[in-house]
Amino acid sequence: MSSEEKSQSYTAKDISVLEGLEAVRKRPAMYIGGTGQDGLHHLVWEILDNAIDEALGKFANRITIELLPQNKIKIADNGRGIPVDIHAQTKKSALETVLTTLHAGGKFGSSTYKVSGGLHGVGVSVVNALSDFMEAEVHREGKIYRQRYSKGKVQGEVEEVGQASDTGTIITFSPDPEIFKEREFNIKLINERARQQAYLTRGVKISVIDRRTENISKTTFYFEGGINAFVKHLNKNKTSLVDPPIYIGKEENGVSVEVSLSYTNDFNEHTYTFANNIATTEGGTHLTGFKSALTRVINDYAKKNDLLKGIASLTGDDIREGLTAVLSVKLSNPQFEGQTKAKLGNPEIKGIVESIVTNQLSQYFEEHPNDAKLITEKVLVSARARIAARAARETVIRKGALEGMTLPGKLADCSERDPAKSELFIVEGDSAGGSAKQGRDRKFQAILPLKGKILNVERARLDKILSSDEIKALIVAIGAGIGEEFNIEKTRYHRIIIMTDADVDGSHIRTLLLTFFFRHFKEIIEKGYVYIAQPPLYLIQAGKEKYYAYTDEEKDKILDKIKDRAIKANIQRYKGLGEMNPTQLWETTMDPERRKLLKVSIEDAEAADEVFSVLMGDEVPPRKRFIQARAKTVINLDI
Repeated sequence: MSSEEKSQSYTAKDISVLEGLEAVRKRPAMYIGGTGQDGLHHLVWEILDNAIDEALGKFANRITIELLPQNKIKIADNGRGIPVDIHAQTKKSALETVLTTLHAGGKFGSSTYKVSGGLHGVGVSVVNALSDFMEAEVHREGKIYRQRYSKGKVQGEVEEVGQASDTGTIITFSPDPEIFKEREFNIKLINERARQQAYLTRGVKISVIDRRTENISKTTFYFEGGINAFVKHLNKNKTSLVDPPIYIGKEENGVSVEVSLSYTNDFNEHTYTFANNIATTEGGTHLTGFKSALTRVINDYAKKNDLLKGIASLTGDDIREGLTAVLSVKLSNPQFEGQTKAKLGNPEIKGIVESIVTNQLSQYFEEHPNDAKLITEKVLVSARARIAARAARETVIRKGALEGMTLPGKLADCSERDPAKSELFIVEGDSAGGSAKQGRDRKFQAILPLKGKILNVERARLDKILSSDEIKALIVAIGAGIGEEFNIEKTRYHRIIIMTDADVDGSHIRTLLLTFFFRHFKEIIEKGYVYIAQPPLYLIQAGKEKYYAYTDEEKDKILDKIKDRAIKANIQRYKGLGEMNPTQLWETTMDPERRKLLKVSIEDAEAADEVFSVLMGDEVPPRKRFIQARAKTVINLDI
């Protein structure tokens, strides 16, 4: 086709113009990040953020989130209520304008909202576009107004429906099944978000009510202690070196900065950042400023008091080991990167945060020499461990390079070199490893048998971790490095499958491996590369026929089916993978056409972190409470 023919085949009629909110329905991921569980709950966060904005402006002090039957959710605040008078530009009510127009809202002017998380002006209208039902109820000026919508379109005019004794906005919506395959809201996620927002907004009471069943539950969050209470909550299952946490707070150039920090006996950093109460999970300029200040202050203190003892200087990683911190900034014109607001981009915020933290933390150290000494000693231990870990890590990397990233007698690699087509089975024990090696498809399946239980990395620094032969084999097999050298792009397999026995020991090994991945290969989990194999619990043989059952329920169904045909059955309960021959292991657990895999995901990093700390940490009482609270819910306890 000539260039002239090409240009003639592409004309004005080929250009699509999407009216109103059609663009949102056409490309929802551009606005909410996806249409899975994260995107579904992002709808809730958008409405909740609007209510929080009213609270930040001191216009509201109560927010209620109600989960209703039929996948509906209602979010109410006692703020001022969205205006309902006619908008001069659109000639429609302000309520309809806000709910049906992108980039329409009260957050673009400087007077309506001094501080807001919803400055993109697309939040509530996007939720409307992606809901098959939405109702907005406004209480203001002594009256109640209501308007309904479906898929972003109005279903009637704004109606006056009664007298109001209060003010506020109530938004009720149901996600559109055409957009979301899974529409059930997760009460745990919503409770955690409500808790977080209550910590960040002193004086606001947030209630979450679940009305989806007859057993109605209600949880209310209210914290006078603010972010200091947040840090104490994060450290509740750990031993704190500094208690109460160090609090830093000041307003400068119209920017409010709050920091609460403490140190624990943990080896991991837990820093949570927020801008206008929006969780900035990817950090940003405020986090950069905080890290720079923390590193400078502790280095200066250590040098001034002659504590370095042969260490040239302390790195940021040294200083943040065991740190728990919450950083919250509030500003009038935040520049978020992307509609999901994961990263703050305002360049001026770095200097403001750095200046405030440097001055106030330095002063705190001068006034609290015991706390300063405890923190510095903790950091110095981290630095010495870092130096030892670097030498150990270099040994691992050299070993991997010399052996061509294979471990004779350990890793049975696959011939495929495309990571996207390759998978690694981490198998418990040599017996199961032998069956897996014989039963696998050598083209794309690699097998790494591990001997016994690996080191509990929750209780160990990197230098000790790298002295473990089993963990070294795992690091070299995966190929992405560890610590400072970790590079997700070098991961050699995009499916890493943990395959352990269906008993207590197998569960323990699986937990140890998941702890290792969560603490040192978290990005691999976030990429969706980690899976758990689901071997069958039973082999049922009836004459020439055989069936595999993965649960007790499946076993009962198979037995009922056989019973109807009057066939006598032989039931074998698998205690371990080693009891299966290679063919059985392939048919049940390794064949992509027939196997069942569970993908490991991190729904809530804070909650996941807490569970790993409780189950795998040094503190015994929290683990005992965790087990006692859940003992009655155990379905199948193998003793």
